[in-house]
Amino acid sequence: MRGIAGIGARFRAHPVATAIELGSFLTCFLLLFATVAAVASGPPTGAVTGDRLWLVVIAAGGVFVLFWTLVVPLYERLL
Repeated sequence: MRGIAGIGARFRAHPVATAIELGSFLTCFLLLFATVAAVASGPPTGAVTGDRLWLVVIAAGGVFVLFWTLVVPLYERLL
């Protein structure tokens, strides 16, 4: 099944895995736009107040990587 019905069927069959995959997709989508906005705003200057968008992109990307390298494998092993 494809489309919304397919997503609904997958969610009913595997709710945690589907939520993780959809959350990851949305995170990547938002990180893409945030990265483009940060690049458009110019290079980081080292001032915390002026570089908040760069800090958000770096922190969100780091948390996303840690999630996939630590939390997801632990969850799969503890199933």
